[in-house]
Amino acid sequence: METTTKHQPWTTQYAELGTGSAPIDPYISPAYFELERERIFRRAWLNVGRLEDIPQPGDYFVQDLAVGKTSILVVRGQDGTVRAFHNVCKHRGNKIVWDERGSCQRLTCKFHGWTYAPDGRLIGVPEEEMFFDFKKSEHGLTPVTTDICGGFIFVHLDPHPRETLPQYLGEAVTVLTEFPFAELPVCYSYKAELKCNWRAARDSQLEAYHAKSLHARTVPDFFANADNPSLHTLDIKLYRHHGMLSGYGNQHQTPTPVEALAARFGAMLSAEATGSFLERLPPAVLNPTRNPNWSFDLYYIFPNFHFLLFGGFCLTHHMWPLTVDRSVWEARLYLPQAENAAQWFSREYTRCVTRDVWLEDGSTLENVQRGLVSGALSQTPLQDQELLIRHANKLAEDFIEDGER
Repeated sequence: METTTKHQPWTTQYAELGTGSAPIDPYISPAYFELERERIFRRAWLNVGRLEDIPQPGDYFVQDLAVGKTSILVVRGQDGTVRAFHNVCKHRGNKIVWDERGSCQRLTCKFHGWTYAPDGRLIGVPEEEMFFDFKKSEHGLTPVTTDICGGFIFVHLDPHPRETLPQYLGEAVTVLTEFPFAELPVCYSYKAELKCNWRAARDSQLEAYHAKSLHARTVPDFFANADNPSLHTLDIKLYRHHGMLSGYGNQHQTPTPVEALAARFGAMLSAEATGSFLERLPPAVLNPTRNPNWSFDLYYIFPNFHFLLFGGFCLTHHMWPLTVDRSVWEARLYLPQAENAAQWFSREYTRCVTRDVWLEDGSTLENVQRGLVSGALSQTPLQDQELLIRHANKLAEDFIEDGER
């Protein structure tokens, strides 16, 4: 039975956020970008990957953090513990690991051959006897504060964070720990370097307002709401550092023949909201309003991590700043393992549709940046269903102001 979806304004519930337009200076100002570098990205917990990225002892990956002026090496030790280090040799500062990921039992600097164990200990120094009062135990890799929640690996560039990871995540801990991410072992990863400010990329994934227009080719009519055409959001919740948006999906659209076939064997991005997760997870974890027109829940973890939960799969986004007008967008699609050819076909169809949706998203961002720096506008209006953008901007302002104290 069709359920009428009503609109109850969200923005007016948060008087501290106001209803005015958003200034564009944070998107184009080099001075503001430097403030973000020091007062946001060096003072917030940052997600850099999942435990499945390094399943075996000796496995590692590298996350370059240009915004933090460092490169982070994340490695699983022989004891199974996941640790992170600055990817910097303690001899002369060379970058130790040059590739993005791999596996080894020792990490050797290409410059002078200093060798480290996966737990960061310095274990080999050529011509060690030529150094003065030298102790290997004093020259291990510099650790980076690390913690894990729900299989997601987070780092903090401050050796002594003001908050623990659970304190920082707050209300999002429940979803991260109770959604069955581990049941989605298949990962498709995409990365693009864009000529735009990281906030422009971030904002593109904090609202569904664009979907009916921008995604009309890839997922036509999926976000079309017949009984309330202006509404595409079912619920919004703002947390202390983060936020959540629950998205509308048209469950009565007419699928193409190929889409209908794929939907028979797996949860789809653009088809009826199905999947074992939706059937077994409580509202605190998935579809909080229990609306039959639901399609996904989007969680924004400040400052640059998004994850979207569907009935049978999930997506993640990371927006990594490079400079004031350059950023890297990393997108991942996590899916269940296919047990037969039909499920494999369904999974591949979802991958292709998702890829094409992301291509549409990315197609606007460099033009947005050109428009912002053109002088044609000094601010941008935000509608009620773009509340997460308004909130994200306020969180950034709070972090920057707090850094002055």
